[in-house]
Amino acid sequence: MTREQYLLATQQNNLPRAENAQLYPVGIYGWRKRCLYFFVLLLLVTMIVNLAMTIWILKVMNFTVDGMGNLRVTKKGIRLEGISEFLLPLYVKEIHSRKDSPLVLQSDRNVTVNARNHMGQLTGQLTVGTEGAVFGHSVETPHIRAEPSQDLRLESPTRSLIMEAPRGVQVSAVAGDFKAACRKELHLQSTEGEIFLNADTIRLGNLPTGSFSSSSPSSSHSRQTVYELCVCPNGKLYLSPAGVGSTCQSSSNVCLWS
Repeated sequence: MTREQYLLATQQNNLPRAENAQLYPVGIYGWRKRCLYFFVLLLLVTMIVNLAMTIWILKVMNFTVDGMGNLRVTKKGIRLEGISEFLLPLYVKEIHSRKDSPLVLQSDRNVTVNARNHMGQLTGQLTVGTEGAVFGHSVETPHIRAEPSQDLRLESPTRSLIMEAPRGVQVSAVAGDFKAACRKELHLQSTEGEIFLNADTIRLGNLPTGSFSSSSPSSSHSRQTVYELCVCPNGKLYLSPAGVGSTCQSSSNVCLWS
């Protein structure tokens, strides 16, 4: 083979053969293309709805740099304005209202306020329900009053009720009656002063009547309407039918059996 024949054969082998070449399309066509466009459109709609909902929530909840809604975060703590609702326990150090504004705590059932020490132990409790306020321990306050046209009642169903103050306790009922009742004993004690009862009428009801021996007939004793107030050596009071002189006897049956 000559040099010219070798070059000619080589050039013929390198020429492309159009009759045997196959064309392959590049890209997405058919149903795949339609699905891709659908998912892109769905993603775009979802993003627009999400952005619109975010803007709506920010507008409704009144989000600002200082807080949201009625809640404001200040240097001194958290400030709530208006009516707020708590579904879970609230732990705070101090709660107070604005100046010249009342603080209202409202619940469908009871409102309970607990005070605990650093160990988590309960040291004080306040429960407000339909019957009034219930305190778990002692209470220190300068003033206790009821709502207008309502009665004020201090009661200890299973324990003792003690009111004391270093400079005295004042109990007054301007437009009503004052009543003190107990099951066992009622103590009025003054360590350095006196107990002063100032009223137009002082009545001691249900006092026992002591025995009295007299020469007068029994019919006059049954018609007795005037009695003398007597005191036993132990301080117990009783009544004795009044006579010309004192009828109080230290050996009265009331004093002996008291």
